[in-house]
Amino acid sequence: MTNKSQENNSNQLSNYLYSDQLIMDLVDMFDSSYDVIYVSDAKGKTLRVTPLSEHLYGKKESELVGKNVYDLEEEGVYSTSVTRLVLETGEKISRIQTTASGIRLMVTGIPIKDNKGNIIRVINASRNVTQVSKIKSEMEEMRKIIEGYKEELKSLRKKETEQKTITNNAQMEKVIQLAKRVATVDSTILILGESGVGKEVITNFIHKNSSRAENAFLKINCGAIPENLLESELFGYEKGAFTGANNKGKAGLFELADNGTLFLDEIADMPLSLQVKLLRVLQEKEVMRIGGTRSISVDARIITATNTDLKKEVAKGRFREDLYYRLNVIPINIPPLRKRPEDILLLANHFIEYFNETHTTDRRFSPQILHAFQSYDWPGNVRELQNIVERLVVTSDERKISSDLLPEEFHKCSINEESVKVNKIIPLKKCLELAEKQLLSLAREKYSSTTEIAKVLEVNQSTISRKFNKYK
Repeated sequence: MTNKSQENNSNQLSNYLYSDQLIMDLVDMFDSSYDVIYVSDAKGKTLRVTPLSEHLYGKKESELVGKNVYDLEEEGVYSTSVTRLVLETGEKISRIQTTASGIRLMVTGIPIKDNKGNIIRVINASRNVTQVSKIKSEMEEMRKIIEGYKEELKSLRKKETEQKTITNNAQMEKVIQLAKRVATVDSTILILGESGVGKEVITNFIHKNSSRAENAFLKINCGAIPENLLESELFGYEKGAFTGANNKGKAGLFELADNGTLFLDEIADMPLSLQVKLLRVLQEKEVMRIGGTRSISVDARIITATNTDLKKEVAKGRFREDLYYRLNVIPINIPPLRKRPEDILLLANHFIEYFNETHTTDRRFSPQILHAFQSYDWPGNVRELQNIVERLVVTSDERKISSDLLPEEFHKCSINEESVKVNKIIPLKKCLELAEKQLLSLAREKYSSTTEIAKVLEVNQSTISRKFNKYK
């Protein structure tokens, strides 16, 4: 190619780059990508507007072409003329523009310059962002509503937690009030009480009323898991730490309960070797996985529980003394159900309503059952009461639950209570005879043979036969 040909091609390219044809090509390209294309000359005179302008600006294309953007801005056709800003600065400008129709546009103004750097055209490419703004506003409103629901749900959860701590007993009320107070701090708590009194219920109550309520609440029974498994569950392990270990490793409960609560039940059954590691977690707030080489910081609130006298375990050398004092920062002693008789029927009615709803039934207690409940010693405490009520609800064929469905130990207790009634002073021999006659009468109504009666009254069958003959 000759130098003259190259010069001609260069001039043709230069002419194209600064021609209206280039501008029209750009407009066609932008027009396929944007909602509105607005072209003005170097003095702000409108040269071309795409047809959608009528919907956005409230004016037809013919009403805009030929008009100066300065005048249109003053008329309020749009606020903040992007073309004007481009002409004033000579730079590419992006702004949010509001039209007379109340529509919001994201406008990008691009200056087209000649080979001397003078602006010859301004092309505005616009997108309608009104809907985006509306969606953002709706999302913000929805966020506020969700936050409101979260607060309401949090309040309902708190009420539900409080409702589960059912009591009319003064000593139990003190337990609940103490649990409320300590829920607001992170001190270590040791919950004491017989099996089944509700140690886990109180622990859950403390967690739900604490600042950690939205985080994890994890629990483990230290006496139900072998020592090697208990260690890996609590502290986790690195990959390849032992045969059969997960090849990715595993986080322990202390890590998983970070910023939450970890409940260690039956803490007295924790092996001495793990007691040392637990003490370090409590003191240093960090754990080391099995097979690990680095410590991991944790912030888990620790609540422990036991039905064992830890002081005696310390004396016997089965529990570390330093750990005992570290755990026993705030002791909470839950009284057994037999020492809170006013709660028996209260809890029984709560459980029957719960199981009626769970099993879609409508069972009711007979007076005999309520009397048996009050007379019984409840060695299994609240857990035993809950289990008995569920059994009665499930096994009863009648709306009113019969006392026949009660276990044998309840019948013994009920019969003994019914039989011992002394209303006035009488000779002891006469009193014993009357009590004996009443006892035999009740037994005969309940059982069909002297053999069964003898078994229940824990005497020989011949004794029962002789007594019946005596009182014919």
